[in-house]
Formats: sequence, structure tokens, C-alpha cells
Amino acid sequence: MCPPGPADTAHSVQAAASPAPARVGRMTHSFVLHIPDADLEPEPLAPEQILAGTPEVTGKVVWESQDGRQVRGIWQITPGVVTDTEADELFVVISGSATIEVEDGPTLKVGPGDMAVLREGDRTTWTVHETLRKAYSINL
Repeated sequence: MCPPGPADTAHSVQAAASPAPARVGRMTHSFVLHIPDADLEPEPLAPEQILAGTPEVTGKVVWESQDGRQVRGIWQITPGVVTDTEADELFVVISGSATIEVEDGPTLKVGPGDMAVLREGDRTTWTVHETLRKAYSINL
């Protein structure tokens, strides 16, 4: 699932009308952020994305390029089943687990330490087994 991006083509499972995620802002210097403890902001899902359960999404954009075409952040979803249309994304799972079914493609099982790549435009169904937190990089 993509974290929300400026053009809403980003990082999974979020509504087009979602409020803008919390942002660290333009990077003026290098930094470190401890992902497991990072505070995240609510990113409501569109009701039509939820297929089962009551999943809740939170996230935080920690860096965005000046042109808005590259976004880095943290994203989390609680258990449930949701659909999404993906952005060009690379992510690493920090905690939790999910099965991601890619329409006309593979089924991906992800857990802590796994890196995954999603193609822009992939239509996916995420079955989140345990609250999943990931660090992501999206190209828009």
C-alpha cells in the first residue's frame, strides 16, 4: 500500500480526499529518524477501499523533493482488507505482516525486513494480518 503523495498517486491505500500527511518539510540537512517510535498522523481510507475489518491508516512524509516527484516516509495500517492503486514505490517492512495480491500479477507476502517494489498503476488487494509499519520511497 502506498503512502499518500502530493498527487494522490502514491503509496497505497488512501482516499483522494485525505488530508495532507504530516511533513518534516524540505530537507535542509541529513537526519535520522527511529521508525518504530515515529509519531504518525491519521490518513483516513475511502470507505470503498475497505473490503473487510476496520483498518486504520497513519503516516508521515519525512522528505519530499522540491518538485514533489520524490517522496519518502513512514506508513502504517492496522489489520483488515483494503484495495489500492499503487504508485512507483519501494518499501521496507519494519513490523507486522500482510499479503498483497497484485491484479494480473503475483501475490506478495511481506513481513519484517522484507523489501518490496510496487509498479505504478498496479491494482492491489492488501490483507493485513498484523499491524504493518513500513518505510517507503515513492517516485511520482
